[in-house]
Amino acid sequence: MGHATEFDWAAARIARVTMTRAAEMNTLSHELLDELDAALARAAVDGARALIITGRGRAFCCGAHLKYFDGSGHGPDHRFDVRDGYLAKIAALFDRIESLPLPVIAAINGYALGGGFELALACDLRVMSKTARIGLPEVKLGATPGAGGVQKLHKFCGRGKAFEWILLARQIDWQQAERAGLLCDATEPDALMARALDLAEELCRYSPRALAQCKASIHLAGDVDQRSAMRFGIEALAALVDSNDWREGMSAFKDKRAPKF
Repeated sequence: MGHATEFDWAAARIARVTMTRAAEMNTLSHELLDELDAALARAAVDGARALIITGRGRAFCCGAHLKYFDGSGHGPDHRFDVRDGYLAKIAALFDRIESLPLPVIAAINGYALGGGFELALACDLRVMSKTARIGLPEVKLGATPGAGGVQKLHKFCGRGKAFEWILLARQIDWQQAERAGLLCDATEPDALMARALDLAEELCRYSPRALAQCKASIHLAGDVDQRSAMRFGIEALAALVDSNDWREGMSAFKDKRAPKF
C-alpha cells in the first residue's frame, strides 16, 4: 500500500493493514497516519466486513514519533504544531476508526505504548500476544496522553486503573489487560493472527448493517445521557426493520438455518 503499511485481504471480506516500519517501532509518522487513513477508506469502499490492524516486528505501535517535537513542545516545522497539526491528525484518525461502519480488530503483536495503545483502544476488539506490553508512559517524558487514552482508559477500566496505569507509567501485560476487560483473548505470538481471523470470520456471519448500528450505539452510549442513548437505540432498530438483512434474519430463524448476510 505504501512505505509504512501493507494492505491485504487476510480472508474473504476480511481486510488487514500491517504497520511495517519495524525498525522505527511503527511510530506514528505522518506517512503512517496517511496510509492507515487510506486503509480505512479502502476497506469500506471495497466491501470489507471486518478490518484487522497489526504491526510487524517487536512493536504494534509505539506512539508519536519524537522527531515531530522539540523542547518547546512544537515540531521543527509549523505543520507539526502540537495542538492543531500532528496530534489533531492522530486524534482524527482514531475518530475515523470509531466511526467506520464495520468492526475493527487490533491484533497487538508487541509493544503498544502511548499513541500505539490509544490506537488499540480506538479499535472495537483487541487480541494480544502474551509477549506484548501496553501502556501510557507519557509522564516519563514530561507529557500526558493526548489522543484519547485518558478518556478511553477511564471509560473502559475505571478511574482507579486510569490513575494507576497513567500516573505510574505502567507497562501492562496480557493478564492485567484481560482482568481489566480490555481483551477478547490473549494468545501465544504465533497464534495471534489466527485468533484475530477467527474473530473476524465470526463477525462476517452477522448482518453488516446490524453490526454497524450496534457499533454506533455502543460508542454513543458512553457519551450521552441514558435517555438519549436509548432513543438512538430505538432509531437504530427502526432503521433495520424491514431491511434485507432483517428479512433474512427472520426467515433463517423461522427455518432453523444459519442466515446468509
